[in-house]
Amino acid sequence: MKTIYLKNAKKLLVLALIGTVGLTGCNKFLDINENPNNPEQATPGLLLPTVEAAISQVVGNSFQVYGNIWGQYWTQNPTSSQYRTLDQYRIVNSAMDRPWLILYRNALNNANLIINTKTSASENYKGMAYILKAYTFQIATDAFGDIPLSESLQAAGNLNPKYEAQEVVYDSIFNYIDKGLALLQTKQAIPVTSQDMLFNGDLNKWKAFGNTLKLRAYLRISNVDAAKASAGIKALYASNPVFLDEDATITYTTTGGNENPFYNEMVGLGKTQNVVASGTAVKAFVKNNDPRLFAFYEKVVNNDGIVQDTIAFINQGTYSANTKKLVSSPSPLVGGRAVEPTSAVAPVKLISNAESLFLQAEAVVKGWGSGDAKALYESGITSSFKATGYATEAANYIAKAPDAVFSGNADSKVKAIITQKYFALCGFQGFESWTEWRRTGYPTFFTTSAASTLGEGRMPLRMPYANSEATTNANYPGNVVIYTPVWWDVK
Repeated sequence: MKTIYLKNAKKLLVLALIGTVGLTGCNKFLDINENPNNPEQATPGLLLPTVEAAISQVVGNSFQVYGNIWGQYWTQNPTSSQYRTLDQYRIVNSAMDRPWLILYRNALNNANLIINTKTSASENYKGMAYILKAYTFQIATDAFGDIPLSESLQAAGNLNPKYEAQEVVYDSIFNYIDKGLALLQTKQAIPVTSQDMLFNGDLNKWKAFGNTLKLRAYLRISNVDAAKASAGIKALYASNPVFLDEDATITYTTTGGNENPFYNEMVGLGKTQNVVASGTAVKAFVKNNDPRLFAFYEKVVNNDGIVQDTIAFINQGTYSANTKKLVSSPSPLVGGRAVEPTSAVAPVKLISNAESLFLQAEAVVKGWGSGDAKALYESGITSSFKATGYATEAANYIAKAPDAVFSGNADSKVKAIITQKYFALCGFQGFESWTEWRRTGYPTFFTTSAASTLGEGRMPLRMPYANSEATTNANYPGNVVIYTPVWWDVK
């Protein structure tokens, strides 16, 4: 394990855990041999990739698994046991210790060090750090609800940061994005290039990323505070924004320690295939005659080693009743097939192009953004088809798929947008898809896991707080059961 330590007289910050099972990256920045002893030696160029790597570790591993299982793309493999508790909705707080630590100690602390750096002419680094800080706080609050915010990153090392309301966290998210976008306008001497694993220092792409993140955040709160969401989105559009027209991704290699983080964990678990295709998603793909099914999942191989022209599934949580059934795994395209080395190079998508287009379509449908909602919606579908190798079949799907109909009132159109977003995010953005289901109630075909221990009709609506918070933070608010909605979830 390689660990970057930055030390001063007041405290020791563990800033990057590089090379352990799960916290992996994609290039030389994630195999750092230097071990600086002072914050002054940790330049923004050194810290930026550790922030990006930490975010991609959580989005691409723990949150990816939870999201894809609770979003009902995947379910527990009948012949293994690693994620049975997820299908059972029976999560212990200690399961959150590692993602909580990575989000706060690695991603947020390092982003804050960039923001507070005394290095001259580093405004663009600071702008990127603010946007990454906003992104990290959003996924953290969307997962856990109320979280430590203003006291969580104090230089003196407050061990008991207070928890703040999710609404307050969201106000800070908008503030951080605005600060980041403003700093990206600054001309500076220090170039940001290959240190940036997302966009290689392209400031226009960073501005598009910030604008798209802001649009995502305002739409997230649109059901609980429509006035704030409407005003925020209208102001955003008034600035003539550019939005992402490509995936914001971290890419990986087959080099040891630099693989896709979910695949890297599967390697650490002996290449055991712990997740398989869930009937919830597969049956919805089949209903729409959607060829992307064969991109997101592997065709089943029978006992004679012959590949069958089908995707085999089990219904969500029915692993105990299907111990002898052959079931399809997620594909290497999404990093989900344990025995296939090409899973190593599957990207982690922080925001995808398809998602960006669907967000824009929803803003227009709600009357808060400008543009052609139908064209944006269809472009979102087409973007996903291109990304999965089925570009030529997008038009036929849009014309004929029953769930692709875009008509009726605004609610009907939003239902179509979120349902198509669900299909597009399969395997790649499980956490975001589960989060959008919580926000909107779409798609409507989710079922309660057969293995659920929560009681009839209850579904997971948040992640539990980390056990480390309960044992170390005097301001820990107490455990919240996972079927309690977060603030913005009023559906």
